[in-house]
Amino acid sequence: MNNPIAYTKPSITELEIRYVTDAVTHGWGASCYEYIERLEHEFARYLGVNYAVATSSCTGALHLGLAALGIGPGDEVIIADSNWIASVAPVVHLGAKPVFVDILEDSWCLDPSAVERSITANTKAIIAVHLYGNLCQMSELKLLADKYKLLLIEDAAEALGSECHGKKAGSMSDFGVFSFHGTKTMTTGEGGIFVTNNNQLYEQVLTLSNHGRKRGQQKQFWPDELGFKYKMSNIQAALGCAQLERIHEIINRKREILHRYKQLLSHHPEISLNPEPEETFNSAWMPTAVFSTESHITREKLQHAFSSENIDARVFFWPLSHLPMFDQPDESSMSWSICNRAINLPSYFDMTEDDIRRVVSVIEKLMLD
Repeated sequence: MNNPIAYTKPSITELEIRYVTDAVTHGWGASCYEYIERLEHEFARYLGVNYAVATSSCTGALHLGLAALGIGPGDEVIIADSNWIASVAPVVHLGAKPVFVDILEDSWCLDPSAVERSITANTKAIIAVHLYGNLCQMSELKLLADKYKLLLIEDAAEALGSECHGKKAGSMSDFGVFSFHGTKTMTTGEGGIFVTNNNQLYEQVLTLSNHGRKRGQQKQFWPDELGFKYKMSNIQAALGCAQLERIHEIINRKREILHRYKQLLSHHPEISLNPEPEETFNSAWMPTAVFSTESHITREKLQHAFSSENIDARVFFWPLSHLPMFDQPDESSMSWSICNRAINLPSYFDMTEDDIRRVVSVIEKLMLD
């Protein structure tokens, strides 16, 4: 059997090992926050925002931000149906109601027209999830948020480095969140980060992330309110600092891989890969191939074909509305249609030309059947 091809894995160099070793060796006592504070400062600067709070996960960062803004029972939060459950779980945990709307056929992200049709008197926020590195139509969503006085939030877990009109994903809303999971563009193993330009919101998230202890509280072990435990460790942050120093190198390689897939599959008009509209920059976290309905290529065919070649390609996200905890299926939706004829393609940093061609050959054989 051919050697396995993973769908993704991190790029770890001597720099990451050196920083983590330093944190393990010296990052205790008075130094236990040094890499955390450095990561927060450098990430905010990279993104072009005022504030960042490192967290134990992107889900935790989203939970903190929503809680700090007072999202709770009686509120409705609009989110695209095509998403991983981590984007909607904090909404449910806070007692609010998620409202699932359909996606656009070209970007696989929120359809602004569907968003507007779903706004009610109870709508409090819109969560714009930038899927697989693709960008939501933030200008249109911002107009809707302003028109209806709604909060606009970016889940940029999968879009670190993507840009629209020179603004980076995560910096174009009331707050943004990112994932540093081991599958993401940069990693801390597990981890995430909250970002905002709002000082009051930043201070509240900072408080909630540390058991409700306000910054500057002089009493030891004195929480000012009931909070959460969503802090990142200094060791994780050390890994993140090294990854952030290499972020342009990592993103450029991801883009090269996506571009190569597009080149090799360009003679198949029935296949669409991650778009890059004018005035945008796609950081290409996860190259994804969506097949036309006329191709008769299905998720099951794709899974079997890649598995047979020892290649770990992953399926497109199931619509959240179809999951058993929600069970509101709409099988006429674009979200349902696309997930049945799409596949995530391997794209890790060290992929070779031969690896990429092996992936493409699986698709080519399917197209000939």
